[in-house]
Amino acid sequence: MTNFLAAAHDGVSRRVFFERLGSASLVLATGALFAGCGGSEDEDDLGGIAQPFSGTLARSEADMQAVIEKFISFNVPPLITLTPQQARQQPTVADAVRGVLQDRGISTAPAPVGSVVDRTVPGPAGLLPVRVYTPQGAGPFPVLVYFHGGGWVIATIDTYDSSCRALCNAAQCVVVSVEYRKGPENPFPAAHEDAYAATQYVMNNVGEFNGIAGKVAVGGESAGGNLATAVSILARDRGGRVAVHQLSVYPVANSDLNTPSMIENADAVPLSRSGIQFFVQNYLPNVGDRNSPLIALVNANLQNLPPVTIVAAGIDPLRSDGQALADRFRAANVSVRYQVYSGVTHEFFGTGAVVARARDAVSFAADGLLASFA
Repeated sequence: MTNFLAAAHDGVSRRVFFERLGSASLVLATGALFAGCGGSEDEDDLGGIAQPFSGTLARSEADMQAVIEKFISFNVPPLITLTPQQARQQPTVADAVRGVLQDRGISTAPAPVGSVVDRTVPGPAGLLPVRVYTPQGAGPFPVLVYFHGGGWVIATIDTYDSSCRALCNAAQCVVVSVEYRKGPENPFPAAHEDAYAATQYVMNNVGEFNGIAGKVAVGGESAGGNLATAVSILARDRGGRVAVHQLSVYPVANSDLNTPSMIENADAVPLSRSGIQFFVQNYLPNVGDRNSPLIALVNANLQNLPPVTIVAAGIDPLRSDGQALADRFRAANVSVRYQVYSGVTHEFFGTGAVVARARDAVSFAADGLLASFA
């Protein structure tokens, strides 16, 4: 492993490095590169840099593997080695999907919907950009307020465009994708307050979005999955309007870096345990905030919240978070639909143009939404 890391850090790109090793060593090299990243000042927080090999490529379904191989070819440095500004400039899994489609001679045009409109809604610190996806037809329609992932630090509504289009079509609902403030410039609870304000505005002004009053759901991926439940908690506790359904795709729901899936997938691609640490450091610089019930949802009061659909990925450090959250919802007598998809990684949900299980997961999510919209 020392030789692998030396080669990688001597200026040899990962792409060239893997080619020199040959395909038989590709998986081992990938695990070595990601397991050895982090930096000594953070080793104690991660329990040391000697992390187990997750075998992301070997464990992935063929179509997921194609996306991950393309992502690896972009030579994205480990997030923990970057500044937030640098991290925001790196290629994404969405870029990898487009790359796979291009390699196969398939159109990269986004899935069509009835219309897509950019506008703003009021937030606690100014106007918030939102993107409104409307299905074909006259409407009005049910509405899903959606929060993108990125650890509350990176990514935008552009990054998660494919997920919103897929849900708009599958659930025949308006999707309002919210851009929120991010850390470290705007640490916790900025993103959470933005998400709550945007949701309440949509609910109180649903006609502006060609929506149906009383049929507004919340959803999101990763950090956005956390926001979906957090805004439901805030609405209940503040006397606001509560959504009819929560869609939580591989949510952040715990502050524990030593859950079973966190250990099993410590060096996974595209999300590793050190990557999660990067997000925590930049959005939650106050250590005390990391155990807030709006972050560690498994410790929150979840009673009297709307039905929830939770989607999890098998090759994901956050898989245990989703399972634990589902268990906590059941204990609070909240209706739960939970499904884990093996052979796929974090960020798979929006890869339906290539990955079959992403299409299955979108259908599963849409079924939960449609049941609550009925």
